[in-house]
Amino acid sequence: MTQRETATPTAAGGIAQAVASVKENIEKVLVGKGGVIELTLAAVLSSGHILIEDVPGIGKTTLARALASSLDCTFHRIQFTPDLMPSDITGINFYNMKSGEFEFRPGPIIAQVVLADEINRATPRTQSALLEAMGERQLTVDDVTITLPIPFLVIATQNPIELEGTFPLPEAQLDRFLLRLRLGYPTEDEEEAMLSRFQTDDPLKDLTAVLGASDIASLQDAVREVHFDPVLRNYLVQLVQATRSHADVELGASPRATMGLYRCSQALAAIRGRDYVTPDDLKTLAPLALAHRMILKSQARLRERTPESIIDEILAQVQVPV
Repeated sequence: MTQRETATPTAAGGIAQAVASVKENIEKVLVGKGGVIELTLAAVLSSGHILIEDVPGIGKTTLARALASSLDCTFHRIQFTPDLMPSDITGINFYNMKSGEFEFRPGPIIAQVVLADEINRATPRTQSALLEAMGERQLTVDDVTITLPIPFLVIATQNPIELEGTFPLPEAQLDRFLLRLRLGYPTEDEEEAMLSRFQTDDPLKDLTAVLGASDIASLQDAVREVHFDPVLRNYLVQLVQATRSHADVELGASPRATMGLYRCSQALAAIRGRDYVTPDDLKTLAPLALAHRMILKSQARLRERTPESIIDEILAQVQVPV
């Protein structure tokens, strides 16, 4: 059997083994980011999209390219700028003079892994071109619906420091992202290891596929079989409900957030070798899946409260099931 054939999962152990091989492959390129890679793969297995909010030069593009190479997926990068048009993303119908018919020229959104680089630099009209694709895995161009490939993952990046010339993502756009992640700076040892690894060549060029698209589809189906106890499911609902009733919150997390946190918890449990979800899985994912979907009241922002601090407060207040 080939490596790809043996990776097809039949149980949580098989899922963990398959994901571990992908994680190890990506770590050949991305140094010291095992936790972020694990969360990224959890999003892939739960069919979710990722928003990476961090400063330039951290490795956001490298993560996206390494993921696409490891999964043998098609990869497109879209550089978002103020003059980018929606048709530059989705594609256009153009008139072919030779054939005398209209033909569709696909845009870069039609790929399995799409990097939306500096997404907040495009106008809201252009940003909205992603909404249907991220929410329904399809595109509509001139009344023609195009089904997107499987898997389909959008990894968007934005710089939280530089705000001049940017357009904040609207709530509808933020709600399409399953997780908001930060890579962070490497430690001194990690940075030295990075210099050593990239001294003579770029390991990204030699990165080979570990899984294929059909394997990812099997993994996604298998993850849904991970047991989620009804008591723990009620705990999840209580956490989301608490974001809507908190005194400092104007808009809490959506039902889409509830479903996303549910699926991602199953994926994270499987990645960690379990066929059941634990409260710790929810505690790990709640700040990453809920905080970016919350809007605080103006008084709370003046007191320098953050969505993350409110999630921590909710986690401390809501009783954990035994």
